[in-house]
Amino acid sequence: MSHPLAVGDLVARPAAAHERVAARDPRRALQLALGALWLLDGMLQFQPSMFGHGFAQMLAGSAQGNPAVVARPITWSAGLIGHHVVALNAIFAAIQLLLGLGIAWRPAVKVALAGSVTWSLAVWWLGEGLGGVLAGTASPVDGAPGAVLLYGLLAVLLWPADRGPADPGPADPGPADRGPANPGPADRGPAPFTAARAVGRRVAQASWLVVWLSLAALALLPASRAVGRIIADTTPGEPAWLAWTDAHVATALTRHGLLAAVVLAVVFVVVASGTFLPRRAARAAIVLAVAVAAALWLAQGLGGILTGSATDPDTGPLLALLALAFWPLASSTGET
Repeated sequence: MSHPLAVGDLVARPAAAHERVAARDPRRALQLALGALWLLDGMLQFQPSMFGHGFAQMLAGSAQGNPAVVARPITWSAGLIGHHVVALNAIFAAIQLLLGLGIAWRPAVKVALAGSVTWSLAVWWLGEGLGGVLAGTASPVDGAPGAVLLYGLLAVLLWPADRGPADPGPADPGPADRGPANPGPADRGPAPFTAARAVGRRVAQASWLVVWLSLAALALLPASRAVGRIIADTTPGEPAWLAWTDAHVATALTRHGLLAAVVLAVVFVVVASGTFLPRRAARAAIVLAVAVAAALWLAQGLGGILTGSATDPDTGPLLALLALAFWPLASSTGET
């Protein structure tokens, strides 16, 4: 007859092992980081400056330069918010806090991530004017194509589901059709990076290419050549140390805007190739992506979060989080 304690140990050990595995799950860590950024957004939205008419005016300003079909809903939305700014801003802030808390609470993570996608698309249009992409004012240094768009993309890539093989495709071919160029599920192995777990390797890599090649294209637009002015515009309201840093960087780049834009575009292209490189080179590219994201965030004045007028931390932290989602994982063969 089994001893009760022995049976209890047999039950408890698998549960404890499952908890340890869950604690080491890189996707869960990235989900929590995304939730923390949503919480930061919510807290920024509760700043006193957001409850004044300046908030509605800022939203209305994003309509400038956009096609009428994009600008009119923005203007209408900003007018509505201007008439009910206290109530609506409180609702906006609460939504972002709930998204962050929902991602942090496992039973609600899918609902919160789905809500992140919907909210992100709405804010990208009505709050950011599609990031200025259609207005000709978009620049990666200025936060284009929009931080909120990256929230939505991360929600998709960090969806809590696994396709099993890295990229099983629409249908598994029959045994006669399998070969080196068309392997079966057993030949594909686990996801090579966290972002591929829910959507598959090819979709994840396509999203990576779109993000970084879009940034490269935006860096070559005329608006990006005024990089010195863009950085200088972030200094009002910043702490002295940050304003001093941004002012000196802006001065150094004022006469070399075109060169800076070209170099930035080249770096973006190098990063875009990262997920297609061998494992060690891919990891170096991801480290470069995080460093570029950090540099952009500094140029963005840390998103203005220390000025009392920011609505989000800008693209820097989101690009870094996206890069970490593509960090190459150890293969099942033990390769590191």
